[in-house]
Amino acid sequence: MDLLRSYLSRVRIPEPTNRIYKEECCISYDTPKSDGGLFVDMNSFLAFGKDYAGWNYEKSGNPVYLHIKETQKPVSEDRPLKKPTLLAIGIEGGFDNNDPEFETSYEIVILPDYLTLPFPSVELPEKVRLAVDSVIMNTGAEKKDQVAAWTADTKIISKHAMDLKQLDNGVVVPPSGWKCEKCDKTENLWLNLTDGSILCGRRNWDGSGGNDHAVNHYSVTKYPLAVKLGTITADLEAADVYSYDEDASVVDPLLAQHMQHFGIDFSSLQKTEMTTAERELDHNTNFDWNRIQESGKEVVPLSGPGYTGLVNLGNSCYLAATMQVVFSTYSFCSRYYKHQSLKAAFDMAPADPTVDLNMQLTKLAHGLLSGKYSVPATKKDNAGDADGTSLTAKQVGVSPHMFKSVIAAKHPEFSTTRQQDALEFFMHFIDQVERINSGNPNFDPSKSFKFGVEERLQCSSGKVAYNRRNDYILSLNIPLHKATNKNELQIFEAEKDAMGKELASNEIVHPRPRVSLMDCLNCFSAPEELNDFYSTALDAKTTAIKTAGLTSFPDYLVLHMRKFVLDSGWVPKKLDVYIDVPDMIDISHMRSKGLQPGEELLPDNASLDDGVKTDADEDIISQLVSMGFNYLHCQKAAINTSNAGVEAATNWLFDHMNDPDIDEPIIKEQKSSLHIDQSKLDTLVSFGIEEEVARKALQATGGDIEKATEWIFNPPPGLSNMETPPSSSGSVVDDAVPDGKGKYRLLGFVSHIGTSTHCGHYVAHIYKDGRWVIFNDEKVGVSQDLPIDMGYLYFFERYDG
Repeated sequence: MDLLRSYLSRVRIPEPTNRIYKEECCISYDTPKSDGGLFVDMNSFLAFGKDYAGWNYEKSGNPVYLHIKETQKPVSEDRPLKKPTLLAIGIEGGFDNNDPEFETSYEIVILPDYLTLPFPSVELPEKVRLAVDSVIMNTGAEKKDQVAAWTADTKIISKHAMDLKQLDNGVVVPPSGWKCEKCDKTENLWLNLTDGSILCGRRNWDGSGGNDHAVNHYSVTKYPLAVKLGTITADLEAADVYSYDEDASVVDPLLAQHMQHFGIDFSSLQKTEMTTAERELDHNTNFDWNRIQESGKEVVPLSGPGYTGLVNLGNSCYLAATMQVVFSTYSFCSRYYKHQSLKAAFDMAPADPTVDLNMQLTKLAHGLLSGKYSVPATKKDNAGDADGTSLTAKQVGVSPHMFKSVIAAKHPEFSTTRQQDALEFFMHFIDQVERINSGNPNFDPSKSFKFGVEERLQCSSGKVAYNRRNDYILSLNIPLHKATNKNELQIFEAEKDAMGKELASNEIVHPRPRVSLMDCLNCFSAPEELNDFYSTALDAKTTAIKTAGLTSFPDYLVLHMRKFVLDSGWVPKKLDVYIDVPDMIDISHMRSKGLQPGEELLPDNASLDDGVKTDADEDIISQLVSMGFNYLHCQKAAINTSNAGVEAATNWLFDHMNDPDIDEPIIKEQKSSLHIDQSKLDTLVSFGIEEEVARKALQATGGDIEKATEWIFNPPPGLSNMETPPSSSGSVVDDAVPDGKGKYRLLGFVSHIGTSTHCGHYVAHIYKDGRWVIFNDEKVGVSQDLPIDMGYLYFFERYDG
């Protein structure tokens, strides 16, 4: 006790602003449930596993720790399961996790000799008792960083309810016998409270539900409120009212009045339909993941080094699938596992290693690759037989919440619990890794994905321009006209026409088009005609031919399949297509050659810092407006693509229609008076970007440094050499980019199921030890029915054998 009193100056009582870690070690995945328990530093409030507390003592000199140990309680064999009534996990009325219960014990430990003192104890100094009580009572930082329960938002009163416009069109809605006015749907029907139209609801990501007729009606009419027929009873609070403008289930205090306008006597109606929340609950309870999760297959569970599952934090499957493939590459495995120990990363880390990306990457690598946490879960074979257990493909796994907190810090999307695009996350991840290794590029593992792209533009004058950039992914269009089963598809279409009616749009139409991956690759480098190209040789707009190739072949080639396209009505849709992917590909023919003898570069008649054009091409704007786009948005699209053409502007619109500043007015300034923030300019220059190019990028993007970075590395199509410095030699943009032969072997792929990259589910399949393995969050097992033709991102490794 005297020793403890001598260390009281190193003990702190937590303040409200202090972050207290007591759920997981900050440099490993040890928890209070681990064999050695968890040691909380009573000065920094960081937590460490038994094998790592000594490292912290050596680094910080802090000797006093709270040791937390959780021991599992015996579980009754006949523990009843409750049916959920809320779309929630781990709260009353939600899904029962059926997790075992644990008993927690505490003691004070003094390092370096691990002297233990019991807690609670009246003999302990008051400062220690107060400090420990505060640590125990406060919510851990880990739980503050993640959503403890997943529930639907509380309904709000719609802003449209009190002054809702209702048309006097004579519509009277019968008490039953409803049917969608646009199709044959008789369920999931919504009554628009403005014009009385009855239309079906949204289509779910898996094809079930309605045909989107109600939401499409809103897109045309802008009538905002609808009530779901079949949910209306004398208790109007139970009725399901949806506001399309507010994109949420809402409360309509005047619902009775609004329904009486269409002759509806709500007191006589019986509830026949589930509300949106109930249907969502039912749908989540009965998800059918058959296509990419290999559901229904007897998956042989795997465990050990390199076969560790990742716990789903709530819509974090995009992160899990991507990181499993990334850490299957030699570059990342070598950098953060083989050649960097946890001790080395911890010694280099700042005082708080939980906010250090290098530390958390090393922690994640060791968690996934060491096999220490690859512990298979078990299931009871017989309810009454405690010994009758068998392995399942689901593991205990590791929880990547500290890594997610660091990699997603201050990012408006990845810092949320919403589903995200795996491609966008991969690009963000690579960017962050490149930044933390900028001081030592030779150790940068992201470089293994980096390659050069060269675009050749030849206008009608015969002169050429070469634009070069570096990239990390090769995004490929899918040429459906190259389908290998075209005859089969034509026969099917003919038979469908002969039926005299179309199949319901939510039915799965077979067969699907099959397109060769090599045709997708050839499509990337095929000549493309650009209209309205401004030629500096002619000083006028003309037609140009664009071709593209690679200036280098990376160690790992990531192919992104553009499955989300625009249909004939300019509405985004997902292509229902299979991609035939071989185990080996050879892209040697895609290497670009640079300026050739006899070619003449387009003249440069404008300086890079002359400013950015602020006049949009009215022809482009008028064509976009005729498609239903907002005039201001069309202006911005034309300006930001340098009037390259309708297609480029349309692609820009779909990429930026959700930008927070999309509706802000365009401010035209004199080219010479556009102010550039010097600090932003210096930041871009520090990335190795030439000052003139950085200045041009900031001017083109209104001074937004993130958009300027995107503009530099992904310039709008159709820019002539006056926007991007022309290249007259075969040298790549970055001499440090790896290069080799163009032959590649498939390493793994990330699959996606859902109508949008921001919903649905992601799963990874990786070729390991001579077999294909499925990584589905915590589940890891031998793949039985490889969905290789359904990939969203394909990862190839260069083959030099």
